[in-house]
Amino acid sequence: MRQSGIAGWLLVVYLFAGIPRSKANDTLMATQLLHRIAALQPKEDGVFPKGLFPSFRTYALNKHRQKADINVFFTGLITLTLKNLRKDLTPYQQRVADGIMAAANASAAKFKNRKGRETYNFWPTDTPRIFPNSGWMNWFDKQQALPDDLDDTVIMLLALNVDDSIATEVHTLMQQFANNGQKQVNNTFKTYRNIGAYSTWFGKKMPVDFDVSVLSNVLYFVQSYGMQWTAADTASLQLIEKVIGEKKHLTDAPYVSPHYSSPAIILYHFSRLMQLKPIVGLEVNKEKLIADAKGLLKKPLPFMEQVLLQTALLRWGVQPDTIQVNNNRSLEELVEDESFSFFIANMASMLPDGLKKTAGAAGVGKFYYFCPAFNNLLLLENLVWHRRQSVSLQP
Repeated sequence: MRQSGIAGWLLVVYLFAGIPRSKANDTLMATQLLHRIAALQPKEDGVFPKGLFPSFRTYALNKHRQKADINVFFTGLITLTLKNLRKDLTPYQQRVADGIMAAANASAAKFKNRKGRETYNFWPTDTPRIFPNSGWMNWFDKQQALPDDLDDTVIMLLALNVDDSIATEVHTLMQQFANNGQKQVNNTFKTYRNIGAYSTWFGKKMPVDFDVSVLSNVLYFVQSYGMQWTAADTASLQLIEKVIGEKKHLTDAPYVSPHYSSPAIILYHFSRLMQLKPIVGLEVNKEKLIADAKGLLKKPLPFMEQVLLQTALLRWGVQPDTIQVNNNRSLEELVEDESFSFFIANMASMLPDGLKKTAGAAGVGKFYYFCPAFNNLLLLENLVWHRRQSVSLQP
C-alpha cells in the first residue's frame, strides 16, 4: 500500500497485536487506505477506461501469465461498499470517497445492456468482449459474448442508487430466470434440483447456474429496496438455508458457489446480507455461521481471507481473534496479494454435473481475478467495522 513506516506499523498493531487503538490512528489509517484506492483509479482512458478500477485475471492452467481484464464487477463493489461506509468517515474522507464513487459511476454506461434493458454485463457492451486482451479468442467476441448476469446487475443498480421504479422493473424481469419446470438446473446436488432459486444468468440460452454468493447479493438487493418477496426470492433463501444446514459452504464451496469458491468469501456474503435486515431463516443459523467463521480463523489462511472472516464476525456482533500474519512479508504484499482471488470466472460451472466436477477440479475454464484497489477497500471496511464494534461496546 506504499504507506509510511509509522502508519504501516500502526495498522499492523491494530490488526494483529490486540493493542488498544485510538480514534486518531483509525482516522490516519482510513485516510491512507482511501488515498491508495484513489491512486489506483485511472484518471484518463488507457488500458482501462477512466474511473474503472484495474483488475487482472490468471488462467488456472497458466498461472504465470496475467492479463488485464476490463470489467465493471470490482468497480461496482468498491462504489457499493464505500456508500455503506460513508457515514463512518470524516468529512475529508467523505470527499475523497465521493470523488472515487463519482468517477467510478461515470464508467458504468459502458457495461449497460444495449437494448434498453436496465441490466449490466461483466464486460463492456459498447464493444462486446469475452476475456479482454485474449488475442485470438477475441475474434469470437460478438458470437460468444456472455449475457448480462444477476450479480453484476444488482451490484451496479445498488452502486448507482437507481430509483425504486427501475429496481422493481429489474426484479420483475429476474423472475423469468429462475429454476423451473421449463428449464431446470442439472449441475447441482440432486436434492437442490427442484428448488426454484434464481440462475446466475439473464440469457435465455444459458443453462441454469446456482451460486449461493450470487443469491446472497440478489436478496441483498431485494432487501435494500424493501421489495415484496417472490417465489424465486423465497426459493433462493431456501437454497442458502439448505447449504448452511448441510455445511456445503464448508465442504463443497466451489460447487455451491462456483464464482466465489471459498468458505471465507461465502460467509462474508452471508454476513453482509444478514447485517442489512434480519431474515428469520438466516438468523436461526447465525450461531452456526459464527462457529464456522471462528473455526476457519483457527486454520492457516491467506491474510485477505482472515480479513473477510473478521469482517463477517464483526457484522454478526462478535469480536474476532487477531489475524495471524507472516512477518516475512510487507503490509503491501499482504494486502495487494495477487494470489488472493475474491471472484472466479468459472466457465465449467455451466457444464452438466459430472463434467462440472471433473473440469472444475482440473481447472479447465477457470480464471482467477485480482483487483488491488478492492483488496485495499476490504481492509478499510474491516477497519470501519472494528471501529463500529468498539463504539457499540462502550458503556
